[in-house]
Amino acid sequence: MTPSRVQAIETATDRSWADWLDYLGRIDADNLDHHTIATHLLTELDGIVDNLGWYAQAIAVAYEQHIGRRVPGQQPDGTFRTSVSRSTSSTMADLMTQWATFAATDPDVRQLTCAEPRISGTVNRITWRTKGHHGSTVTMISEPKTSGTAALVVQHGGLPSSDISTKTRLTWITVLDRFLAELHD
Repeated sequence: MTPSRVQAIETATDRSWADWLDYLGRIDADNLDHHTIATHLLTELDGIVDNLGWYAQAIAVAYEQHIGRRVPGQQPDGTFRTSVSRSTSSTMADLMTQWATFAATDPDVRQLTCAEPRISGTVNRITWRTKGHHGSTVTMISEPKTSGTAALVVQHGGLPSSDISTKTRLTWITVLDRFLAELHD
């Protein structure tokens, strides 16, 4: 299986996937955990890419998918994570205020979550967090775009299976589309 990020990895690192597989074989990555593989990659990538952490994680995940240790969307602990994002014409603060109001009464959001949310923020992002079912976590992020508008990103992690992750993603797509339609009414 060729993981989906391989082409981006090859382009950014100017190194073929075969070369990465050779390197990972030399460090005995088959017998290393995710964190140790990523740590080795940080050193190997130094001076090659700007975002060392992201590429170390991307290569480690792609390798783990390549050897069948995990499937797309699966986290190192065996659970699954899904995310959905949408651009908006709102500002970051307005977007989060509108989201919090919407989420408090939306039946799908209430079905996906099981605790009162917490909202925190900085000038770079505002985050709405709550617990989901099956021990999962839900994080809704409002983050600025260069145009002065904001994007809304939901991350739902700790899901017990790929099937539940897929169904959850489809529900979040419906929720965000409905939320944005209400914003424009």
